[in-house]
Amino acid sequence: MPTTTNVSANDPGTAEKPPFLGFGLGLRPQHYTEILEAGDPLPIDWFEIISENYLLQGGRPIHMLDCIRERYPVVMHGVSLSIASTQPLDMEYLAALKSLAGRVEPKWISDHLCWTGVHGVNLHDLIPIPYTEEALDHVASRIARVQDFLGRRIAIENVSSYIEFEQSQMTEWEFVAELARRADCWLLLDVNNVFVSGRNHEFDDTAFVDAIPVDRVVQFLLAGHSEGADCLMDTHDQPVC
Repeated sequence: MPTTTNVSANDPGTAEKPPFLGFGLGLRPQHYTEILEAGDPLPIDWFEIISENYLLQGGRPIHMLDCIRERYPVVMHGVSLSIASTQPLDMEYLAALKSLAGRVEPKWISDHLCWTGVHGVNLHDLIPIPYTEEALDHVASRIARVQDFLGRRIAIENVSSYIEFEQSQMTEWEFVAELARRADCWLLLDVNNVFVSGRNHEFDDTAFVDAIPVDRVVQFLLAGHSEGADCLMDTHDQPVC
């Protein structure tokens, strides 16, 4: 199960950065009863929800979320923004995301640096991109449009990857750092994804972490991975290494 912590601002220039919340946990339906029946608050400071699970206007999931939101801060984490796609932004999805944000008042909203589908088909996976100047301009402009629509900065998460592109003109960490600057967005630094990709592509994972601008990071994500025959897989089903 993913565990997370968030980072507070120390630089006066980042005064708008979300507040430090402490230790968070990914919210799953099997947690609902334990959370709501606990007499005292659980030793968890906040919960991260998968945005797509709560985009409907009614039903048990949104009712449970309303109840949990009364007790704990919540952040929204999406898997369908497809920010790096060349397809047009899904404005119906963004409208639903904005409506949910208005309901639960998340401390921040995040999604992944990837694309998730093509020609209207959702592939239900987080697919990486080549790290080029063209891709950098493209993704930064789309993040800016999303942030304008939502009326807030979003956080972008680095994904794990299992292939590299010959077209790449820079490292992933150079791309991520420059993207945060150009798009004026926050970052969700997935530490396990850095570890997984570092092992898969044989790069120095500490160089990745050192290159990330700390003033842009609002959340760290920790989760477990599995060892495949030829690479590590970001499966979120094993203890954190």
